[in-house]
Amino acid sequence: MKKSINLQILATITGGLLFNYLFWMEKQAINLLVYAIFILTIILLDKEKSKNTKSYLTGASLLLTSLLVVFNKSALTVIAWYISLAVVIGITHFQLLRSIFTILLAAALQFVTAPVNLVKKILGARFSGMFFKPMLRSIKYIIIPLIAITFFMILYSAANNIFAGYVEHFFSGISTFINNILNFLFADLSLPRFLHIILGIVLAAAIFISLKDLELEKAEASCHEQLVRQRKNKKSSSVLYELVSIFAGNLLKRNTALKTENIIGIISFSALNLLILALNLIDLSTLWFGGTAGTNYSEALHDGAEALIFSIIMAMLVIVYFFSGNLNFYSKNKTLRLLAYLWIFQNAFLVASVLLRDLHYINALGLTYKRIGVMVFLLLCIIGLATVYIKVSRQKSFFYLCKVNGFAWYVLLLVFGFINWDVFIVSYNINHKESIRLDLDHLTGFSDKTLPLLHQNKQLLSKYLETSVYASQYEYDLQTQRNILKKTTEGERKLAFENDLQKRISRFKQEYDRGSLLSWNYRDWQTQQYLFKNQL
Repeated sequence: MKKSINLQILATITGGLLFNYLFWMEKQAINLLVYAIFILTIILLDKEKSKNTKSYLTGASLLLTSLLVVFNKSALTVIAWYISLAVVIGITHFQLLRSIFTILLAAALQFVTAPVNLVKKILGARFSGMFFKPMLRSIKYIIIPLIAITFFMILYSAANNIFAGYVEHFFSGISTFINNILNFLFADLSLPRFLHIILGIVLAAAIFISLKDLELEKAEASCHEQLVRQRKNKKSSSVLYELVSIFAGNLLKRNTALKTENIIGIISFSALNLLILALNLIDLSTLWFGGTAGTNYSEALHDGAEALIFSIIMAMLVIVYFFSGNLNFYSKNKTLRLLAYLWIFQNAFLVASVLLRDLHYINALGLTYKRIGVMVFLLLCIIGLATVYIKVSRQKSFFYLCKVNGFAWYVLLLVFGFINWDVFIVSYNINHKESIRLDLDHLTGFSDKTLPLLHQNKQLLSKYLETSVYASQYEYDLQTQRNILKKTTEGERKLAFENDLQKRISRFKQEYDRGSLLSWNYRDWQTQQYLFKNQL
């Protein structure tokens, strides 16, 4: 038996224990980097798994996201780390996969089947010349008698109190012995922590032990990026073909089928272009040249985004439908292609209109995560439309769209992890205070990474207390015997704001001091250093 198999089992058990040590009651920070280094080291040492360029690139992406978590910890960077780990798992075990979506599916299957894969690996392994399978098989000679003995011990204990006392004393001694061993090996072991260890072992098994006999690679290998003209087989037909033939009669069997499909496509794209043209002309007159006075920015943006989502989805589905078969190779499809290009261009103009709405919204009311999210969505739409254009012009397949867009989304996820979004949003809004109306409640709702900014601009932010939650407070009225909402004075608002800010600072310092080295990250350290230097 190969030595690498024992390495996989040892790495799985070690990985579970390391997972417990690194992440139990700890924040996700530098421990993710340590765990990533452990994973990649085992994968490199495992000679049973071949490595290629994709393996090294995905490993590098996992290290990159680990560093991003340490340097710029946020929910986005932690999510990027887990997605990168899933990509590493998928590529490690199924190196022929090409699409991010199938790679993530493979990683999910690895995790779901990890317990079964681990048991199979243990049964097939040997240590010091001994196989585990015969050893485990012999356990049945112990388990069955043990069940019988337990049953009759319970029965006899119910019939005789003295016998029950001896049994209780016996099991109490065994329980104490086991607890002493567990407490020696694992301090403060509890059921939640035991389950946490099991989770770590399952995750390690998914990473290091391969799922055998999975046809996912073969299934994806049948998907091609380039469309190929298919000759119709008159002897066989699909269920869809038979259903369409009920309504189309002999039309599908004639040589003019492609011509008919081309005409249907021309009519469809002509109508769709006219519809979206009407929408774009309205945007052109009211949004691009109509000014922004009296605009309800929220309503305008939400309506435009909803229309855009529906339009982009329809654009991709319609184009995929008409340009997924032999119509791509029809010599007289130039008009259809031009109409498809015009449809893509008009959708791109719709993207620009929604972007302009979002920029107006930001210029008037400042940055928020939702407004940034709209811009990210628009960027993804542009990438999607560009790939749809390439699909039509170069006769690409639907698999090509999935592969390229999935890769683009993953790269953007990594790129956006470099930005400290909380600080960026608060800093942008404060720096543009002359042109936008600051929302104090929004600015104070971000993570503790913004505490230095809030403290530095405390006096500025105090000017906006009248429109914040500090503008009123509940007071107990003796006459009505209930709490009544009353407007606060300027001094009361300022005092409440400063007290809340100081409470946040004190709570952050306490949590930072309680954290170990495993929970260390640069942004929290940077905040702590600022508070220390300013004696806060």
